Amino acid sequence: MLRLYDYYDSGNGYKVRLLLAQLGIPYEYVEKDIVQGETRTPEFLKLNPNGRIPVVVLEDGTPLAESNAILFYFAESTPYLPADKLGRARALQWLFFEQYSHEPYVAVARFLLRHTEPDDPRRSMLEQRQKGGYAALGVMERHLAENPFLVGGRYSIADIALYAYTHVADQGGFELSSYPCVRAWLARVEAQPGYVRMLLQRPSS
Repeated sequence: MLRLYDYYDSGNGYKVRLLLAQLGIPYEYVEKDIVQGETRTPEFLKLNPNGRIPVVVLEDGTPLAESNAILFYFAESTPYLPADKLGRARALQWLFFEQYSHEPYVAVARFLLRHTEPDDPRRSMLEQRQKGGYAALGVMERHLAENPFLVGGRYSIADIALYAYTHVADQGGFELSSYPCVRAWLARVEAQPGYVRMLLQRPSS
């Protein structure tokens, strides 16, 4: 069976859980607590030398890391990845945007507020992270004002990738009231068949 190494509070891991649920693919869930350094052990580094989750181990034992690469792998030949060349490139465009212009700001702000103490010196970067996050949300708002989904007018892994941290952006101190198109898009994603919620507490053993 497919095995997913993940951390319950990770939006990057949630992307993979959401797509697998929507594809109906079963998997074994293995939690690795990133806060406690469980992805830095020699055993885990054999799966991903970069020491990050999520990682999937395929049925033949092959590991695959990086959340958006995992999305692309499982979406191949499914409705969740455009079939045409330009559509696939545009999906990749949004995946790169998510990792370069969105996740480093929205996700980091969320991490700082959820997993650090108020006097932690890392909190000094919060304002800068929020500024970058709002810029990314502005890009999404303008695009979604004219499009129901991010690519080709239909739900795809581009939406999954950006939904993951956008829908919990309030936990990073972001206020979405000024982004009505983003909020309407969030509702459309949540209405998709097979939708599952993000884990906000550890799964029961």
